[in-house]
Amino acid sequence: MNKVTETERQEIDRLAALPDDAIDTSDIPEITDWSGAERGRFYRPVKQQVTLRIDADILAWFRAQGGKYQSQINSVLREYVDSHRPASR
Repeated sequence: MNKVTETERQEIDRLAALPDDAIDTSDIPEITDWSGAERGRFYRPVKQQVTLRIDADILAWFRAQGGKYQSQINSVLREYVDSHRPASR
């Protein structure tokens, strides 16, 4: 990975300090079609390592599915939690 030089850092800081209306976006086309957008594509929740006891047959089933079985277990638990949250008012 390349390190950012002091000059580049100063330029980044200068640009970040600009108010939105001072940024010229005339050469960038406005996006009006969001049909191919993916919600949460870059979202990475904070993970916490824990020790968890799971029935051997359940663990064996997830492992047999191939791939990242821990992520699959996490996904199943997230679905369960989301479906049992009270509706927003």
